[in-house]
Amino acid sequence: MDLTQLEVFRAIAEEGSVTAAAGKLHRVPSNISTRLRQLEEELGTELFSREKLRLHITDAGRTLLDYAQRILALTEEARIQVSSQHPAGVFTLGSIESTAAVRLPPLIARYHQSWPEVELGLSTGPSGEMIDGLLAGNYSAIFIDGPPKHPQLEGIAVFAEELVLISSLNHPPVTSAKAISGATIYAFRANCSYRRLFENWFARENAAPGKIFEMESYHGILACVSAGAGLALVPKSMLENMPGKDSVSAWPLADSMGKLAIWLIWRKGGGSANLRALVNLLEVQE
Repeated sequence: MDLTQLEVFRAIAEEGSVTAAAGKLHRVPSNISTRLRQLEEELGTELFSREKLRLHITDAGRTLLDYAQRILALTEEARIQVSSQHPAGVFTLGSIESTAAVRLPPLIARYHQSWPEVELGLSTGPSGEMIDGLLAGNYSAIFIDGPPKHPQLEGIAVFAEELVLISSLNHPPVTSAKAISGATIYAFRANCSYRRLFENWFARENAAPGKIFEMESYHGILACVSAGAGLALVPKSMLENMPGKDSVSAWPLADSMGKLAIWLIWRKGGGSANLRALVNLLEVQE
């Protein structure tokens, strides 16, 4: 099993056909078919099921695809690390939504001005999704609340953040989790670290939230809370930059539980020139 076979396999998995994969890799279809057949024979299993002109990835293929993406990403990272000391090429960042909205715009603008040769991309999502994407090789680095807990990851703290509980303006002061036990809560999906912190805050006081409604944006959460439909935990920096900030009351969590740090995290040994340039900009702003 070599890198060329893995590149061919990944292209077929992404494109869904030998012909499309051949076009993407600028090869003839017969070469792609041969490479795939050799890989399947070597592994002793089918990676795709054939249905007319389409290929459907098998369970074994999905397992190999995860490894192939990581191997190819590490190979590209090694090539860049060894061959270039100047920021250039693709640099893909992931971030939790609040950090991307509030902290990153001026940073990304400065980065682009300093290193216009870099093709900088940014995707947002819950922290768990960002970590999975980083480990899979989809991101060069990510901004999430840290520190990193995975043995393959490392990083640095870059922003101070505080989470505050928000309620409607006519809601009584929130002094503890027990005071709002059973209340309706608005939050992101279960793989959001802020949601886990919120649930742990309840658990510490032997309390529990009521119905948890999963939302897709802070603007939607703010609208529901301001209407008196429930409570939510949001980053203070995000709230301060939202148009409807004056329509809710904000309460700090006791014992500084809501205070945390946003980290820039990358795979260990992944100190590319692009990453070093970003770290330098972050250190300057301090």
